[in-house]
Amino acid sequence: MTEVLKIVIAVFISVIAAGAISWALAVQYCKKVARNKIGNAEEKARQIIDDALKDVEAERSKLEEDRRKSLLDMKEESIKAKKELDDEIRERRNEVQRQEHRIVAKEEALDKKTDMLERKEQSYNSKIDDLNRKKAELSDTLDKQLQELERISGLTSSQAKEYLLKTVEDDVKHDMALMVKDMESRAKEEAGKKAKEYVVNAIQRCAADHVSETTISVVQLPNDEMKGRIIGREGRNIRTLETMTGVELIIDDTPEAVVLSGFDPVRREIARIALEKLIVDGRIHPARIEEMVEKAQKEVEATIREEGENAVLEVGIHSIHPELVRLLGKLKFRTSYGQNGLKHSLEVAHLSGLLAGELGVDVRLAKRAGLLHDIGKAVDHEQEGSHIQLGVDLCRKYKENAIVINAVEAHHGDVEPTSLIACIVQAADAISAARPGARRETLETYTNRLKQLEEISNSFKGVEKSYAIQAGREIRVMVIPEHVSDDDMVLLARDISKQIESELEYPGQIKVNLIRESRATDYAK
Repeated sequence: MTEVLKIVIAVFISVIAAGAISWALAVQYCKKVARNKIGNAEEKARQIIDDALKDVEAERSKLEEDRRKSLLDMKEESIKAKKELDDEIRERRNEVQRQEHRIVAKEEALDKKTDMLERKEQSYNSKIDDLNRKKAELSDTLDKQLQELERISGLTSSQAKEYLLKTVEDDVKHDMALMVKDMESRAKEEAGKKAKEYVVNAIQRCAADHVSETTISVVQLPNDEMKGRIIGREGRNIRTLETMTGVELIIDDTPEAVVLSGFDPVRREIARIALEKLIVDGRIHPARIEEMVEKAQKEVEATIREEGENAVLEVGIHSIHPELVRLLGKLKFRTSYGQNGLKHSLEVAHLSGLLAGELGVDVRLAKRAGLLHDIGKAVDHEQEGSHIQLGVDLCRKYKENAIVINAVEAHHGDVEPTSLIACIVQAADAISAARPGARRETLETYTNRLKQLEEISNSFKGVEKSYAIQAGREIRVMVIPEHVSDDDMVLLARDISKQIESELEYPGQIKVNLIRESRATDYAK
């Protein structure tokens, strides 16, 4: 037992000793492995540090190279900019020198002109002094002659002048009144019957209708609900339509109606057609409005050209410039005192042709002048100036006959007619405007014209009172017998009629009728 225990203890000790030796060997091995790993890590660290140092050195070299290149580029740019600046400075310096040379030359020329003007001024001053001296001598001579004449005649100069002027004035006034009466009576005797025959014949053979002059058009609506659709959300539809056409839309309490207001009749017609198309179509929005306005413009333009061509064919004249034909068509939408412009031009053309036929002049040329006499009214909404001047400019632009141009220029008496055709157009225009039913006036215009007629008549010296009668076709003037003689009445009537012509606008003609009445009263006692 003891042996066994000893063996066991010996084995146990051997095992312990072997374990200790194994552990010592293992520890030694681990230390060796650790030292190897640490050495490898240090080697790699040194390698990484060396690589990093090499990279830093390379990057620093690269940065240094880039900086050097940048400095070189900046130096080149600065050299180039300096060169350009030097060139510009040199050019400006040269330009300044040239300007200085020119200024010096101009100053020298100006000095020469100034010297010349001074010499001329001295010469003029001497001449003025001579003239003043001669004028003074002449005035003294005239005074002496006047004193001598006053001594011889026994009258002062003012008394002699007044007596002479009064004598001459009375003689001239009497002779003038007699001459006017004689000329008027002879003209009436010779031309009255024939003129009435021509005019009546022309009027009977030519009559045309007329339309009312307005500045509004009314478009009927199927129902009042359509007003809201026309206005649109936040008013965008009505703003688009007004902007596209240049016409004001008035939407008020009028049942089932929209009013279009504008002074340009062509624009108003375009707006009316476009609005009617939109109402029929039912789709009302800005894009559709633009499309319909464009279609309406094309439709109105086609109507204008068609009406112009029909007018030319109706009158029977040819070779009128196409633009004048188009402007004639625009007169369909132009009115004056309620009379349609195109109908009036056609009527004047027919009347001119009839009167020309009676008088034996060129009928076609007379019709041409009558048709074109108001052509300026087609553009007076678009251009500045009277319709006469605009018409003359248009006829000259499109190479119309000189007789036609004069007829257009003279049909309201602004210039003297140079041909019989111009006189015929004047008469035809007056006939067309003055015939019953051709024109109408607003009540305000009519009452203002009556008031102005009486004011003009009452403004003349010697007029007691005046009355506008016959709806403004006649002004009856009562004169003071003590201040106005029978001879004076003829001249006074002419002066009143001339002032009415210059200050008033009216259709047809106005008769000025002066009445002078003397009364003597006594009592038997």
